[in-house]
Amino acid sequence: MIGEVTGIRRIRMLYLQLLYRCNFECLHCFHGERLKHADAFSLQEAINLLTLMHHRYGTEAVTLLGGEPFVYKDLTQVVRYAKQQLGIPVEICTNGYRIERRLTEIAPYLDFLRISLEGMGSTNDQIRKLGSYQGALSALDLARELGVHTGATMTVTSRNIDEVLPLARTLQDFGARQLKLHCLRAVGNAADHPDLLVTDPTAYTRLREQLQDADLAIEVVVDEDLSADGAPEICATSNGPREIERIEADPRGALTMSCKAVGKDSHAFWYDKLANRVIHRPSATDELTLAVPDVVYGRV
Repeated sequence: MIGEVTGIRRIRMLYLQLLYRCNFECLHCFHGERLKHADAFSLQEAINLLTLMHHRYGTEAVTLLGGEPFVYKDLTQVVRYAKQQLGIPVEICTNGYRIERRLTEIAPYLDFLRISLEGMGSTNDQIRKLGSYQGALSALDLARELGVHTGATMTVTSRNIDEVLPLARTLQDFGARQLKLHCLRAVGNAADHPDLLVTDPTAYTRLREQLQDADLAIEVVVDEDLSADGAPEICATSNGPREIERIEADPRGALTMSCKAVGKDSHAFWYDKLANRVIHRPSATDELTLAVPDVVYGRV
């Protein structure tokens, strides 16, 4: 259905939000009130979607998210199916809080563990949860012992923009390979905390300059909204690209093709869990905003 409407024939990565439920209530979380919702993929629904995307759209990697994926009861089975039956790399994005037992269980099938951090020590804990910083570092340490490659993600806010480089260097010390930086969008919980927004128009410029001069051993990936040119308004129609980088499925089955659309309800495509197929729900226009390439600093 996606191909018939848009011309897209290949989608390289699936970002699969298994559930909304989370053991954190982060100040900036784009899910907002949905964290209280019970929507989730069953084990069979997750397997069905993975299989459909792999066979029909050539999807070659999956990232499992939530909510918090480590509170999803069938996480081990989903990871094993993707790795053993489909043969695709598996990444999990987690808050890293008290995940040691389950991480040890799935480590043989896990290619990459990405932990969300929002700065150093108390800065992180004030945005996420008390004790979450040390919990994340413990998880990174264990992952290294288990032979699982690691990285982190950070949403840049007014509180932590000056801690990007210190955090990157700390992550280096724990053997992490990559830090992804995202722009805060005023959706979900962030809409209730406008003080977190970066309002200084020169702040991102200074950050990019610092990253260029830092000579980091860790790779730092900056999303399009933090890039020098900002995020262009580009869309795909039936004459658009035949291949895109990613698609994201939320716990209801809504499908988005750009992180700029996450947290919103303007979805042209949905995964019908009962019928195991992608359906098109036309909106005012069939144009779909797509993500553009990220910017990379540093080296692996």
